[in-house]
Amino acid sequence: MEQKTKVNAEEGKQELLITREFDLPLELLFKAYVEPEIVEQWMGTNVLKLESKNHGSYQFETKDDKGKVMFKANGVIHELVTNKIITRTFQMENTSFPVQLEYLEFEELTDQTSKLEIKIVFKSIEDRNQLMKLPFTYGLNMAHNRLQDIVKKLK
Repeated sequence: MEQKTKVNAEEGKQELLITREFDLPLELLFKAYVEPEIVEQWMGTNVLKLESKNHGSYQFETKDDKGKVMFKANGVIHELVTNKIITRTFQMENTSFPVQLEYLEFEELTDQTSKLEIKIVFKSIEDRNQLMKLPFTYGLNMAHNRLQDIVKKLK
């Protein structure tokens, strides 16, 4: 199956460039990143906090069937411009990965399609390369496919 979310890791750089075109109007794509109920569905995690505003913060947590925390992440939203930009930090707790900086840019292509471009800046090239050894691209594609399916039903 073709992976629609493209992840470009240019050699020698400590960043990733992620692009994806969605069959969704711009407003719905943006909502998928700022409304807790929608984020929970496509990310498959619990949103403990999501303050979608400048200087807001967020916390996500996923537990297994026995209540053990499997994934926990948090960050600060530095800039949010509705339907255009989210600039935020992202930190996976209880891992060796340091905080990363994420620039999300949303673009309208047509009335019914939009594009998301994410630039992630890592502390080092090694940190970026370590993430790329994980099934990151596969997982991101799965999540974005769910986002597409779930949000399309909101039209």
